[in-house]
Amino acid sequence: MTHAVRPLRMVVWSTGGVGSLAVNAVATRPDMELVGVWVHSADKVGRDAGTLCGREPLGIAASGDADEMIALQPDCVVYAASGPDRDAAAVPDYVRLLESGINVVSTSSTALVYPPVYYSPQWREQLASAASQGGASFYVSGIFPGFASDQLALLLSTLSASISEVKVTEVALNDHYPVAEVMMDGMGFARPLDFEPLLKTPGFIEMAWKAPIALMADALRVEVTEVRGTLDRRLTDRDIEVAFGTIPAGTCGAVCTRAAGVVDGREAIIVEHIIRMARDVAPDWPASDFDATYRVDITGDPDIHCAMNLGDAQGHGAGRAAMTATAMRVVNAIPFVVAAPPGLLSSLDLPNTLPRHAFA
Repeated sequence: MTHAVRPLRMVVWSTGGVGSLAVNAVATRPDMELVGVWVHSADKVGRDAGTLCGREPLGIAASGDADEMIALQPDCVVYAASGPDRDAAAVPDYVRLLESGINVVSTSSTALVYPPVYYSPQWREQLASAASQGGASFYVSGIFPGFASDQLALLLSTLSASISEVKVTEVALNDHYPVAEVMMDGMGFARPLDFEPLLKTPGFIEMAWKAPIALMADALRVEVTEVRGTLDRRLTDRDIEVAFGTIPAGTCGAVCTRAAGVVDGREAIIVEHIIRMARDVAPDWPASDFDATYRVDITGDPDIHCAMNLGDAQGHGAGRAAMTATAMRVVNAIPFVVAAPPGLLSSLDLPNTLPRHAFA
């Protein structure tokens, strides 16, 4: 005799770009039941979650009350809030949810993709204690950081006899990204080069990319003794219209961050992130025929070169594809996270999070 398994009760936290895609994904899966949607903006409270996410009404009114979401007793929350201070703002939410026995999967705090190297030991202790107290699990991922910045490289490394360098690179046109705070104050787009974005804070790049570097190093059983970070920015010579507004001529139109993990005295595990607001900015930097490309280059025996492209070659479809991949990286992981022992998880702790009910 078989017994029906009830759908997992789900809450999605925010209805921004990734959050809206998560709402749609959860609402259409037979193994999940969307029971609540949290929103930050007061003007969204009370509106139908489906309408907010650009689809037909779902009969679920969005709420700005965290206690109301917890009272719904979901099995898991998809946390997709964004903003330049998202980690500091999100961690107290994570703690409350985990202490309440609610599993959390997040695309927000990508610096937390690998629990052993959370940059704040206090946060790690708080989250680990909350997970233990509530008997729940916490998992962070996305596309980059996330799959393309670590697990894809590790998958390809199964072809290697020897490795001297692993380099993962995102080359993206991010004119589709709508959150002005992140793009302008966080990364420095549409600002003059004397403006100091969050990326320029000493140690920020090293902190932001230490997690995928450490995850790959531990998986490959090598020791990283230092992470070196660099930032480069280039100006646009013309006005560029993007999703968050106008980037004026003479302001930043392209950003490159590079973090290199040092192994045995040499830079051996490298994460490079190149973002343009138009394809013709910074023409001397690595480019792609696609607007969203993720590269893995492994130097060794054999040399391995892999480029993964998402969505249409050009246009906002590529950006939407990247956001869909980000959302689905955690949505597809939900059944595995719910089934996992309580604690702080990384991709090394889970099997391949293969999608369920993906075929139409």
